[in-house]
Amino acid sequence: MILIFCATFHVMLVSGFSLNDQVHQDPPELFCMTEDKPRINCKHEIQDYNRILWYKQSKDRRMQFLGYMNVKDGYPENGVKVTITGKATKGETCTLTLEGVDLSSSGVYFCAATYQGVNLNPAYFGRGTKLTVLEDGRKPTPPTVKIFPPSPNECRYKDKPDWKIRKTLVCVASGFYPDHVSVSWKLNDEDVTDEVATDPAAKWDKNKKYYNITSRLRVLAKYWFKPEIKFSCIVHFYNGEKNTTHPASISGNEKANIMTREKYLKITQNAKVSYSVLIVKSCVYGALVCFLVWKLQSSSRKRSK
Repeated sequence: MILIFCATFHVMLVSGFSLNDQVHQDPPELFCMTEDKPRINCKHEIQDYNRILWYKQSKDRRMQFLGYMNVKDGYPENGVKVTITGKATKGETCTLTLEGVDLSSSGVYFCAATYQGVNLNPAYFGRGTKLTVLEDGRKPTPPTVKIFPPSPNECRYKDKPDWKIRKTLVCVASGFYPDHVSVSWKLNDEDVTDEVATDPAAKWDKNKKYYNITSRLRVLAKYWFKPEIKFSCIVHFYNGEKNTTHPASISGNEKANIMTREKYLKITQNAKVSYSVLIVKSCVYGALVCFLVWKLQSSSRKRSK
């Protein structure tokens, strides 16, 4: 095992860790109907590599080996309805064709380049092709995108050092089909990647029969309280022919419901005064009740005598 590990590590050092960038798949996304025979192409630029492996990753992340091509001969796995044609050498194209697809054929398909002569050579993967087999009669539907401002109760204090508190904006894309989407954020015209949290995958609404996805952006409060800053959420949707963009924007709000130190002190001072007045009124009321009780008792004694 140590010998195998060292040999593999040596090959990776010689070849470089970035050889995945030399394995190309086309197209990156693909729709088809059940009667179609979708084709996925793979090409690599790695010297001496002459074997292409094909895999399918289902939505539950399991990988299925579909077959491989040695130089110019394709070898599909038994029971897998695919054909593998073309060539596996540098600069040539190897094509995976899916036969008899159904809804379960949806997934991400990967090719990987390796060398068929030495088993210790690593395999370098392409970026994958996301395939969706459309339900009968359904057409791609783009998303509706909305941005929701931060809650007024989230980190309301404005007087912390450097305003290091943060506000959370929420972007919701809903009503789209299928789930070929990605989400990005911008502050004015600048891309933002820090403090962005997007759902790892779109969620299927089984009642409405559409997908939804949510992304959250946390920004420093000093940005949110500047109306000249525009926050944009851009949803990229593949419609079967090209990627379309669906943006939504919201501007900062300097009149947001914040709690400054002065406002906090004023509210607490007013509360103290109100509480003191309430205590005084209670005492006066108690004294009045005691006086009335005493008067009633005195009148009662006089009548008895």
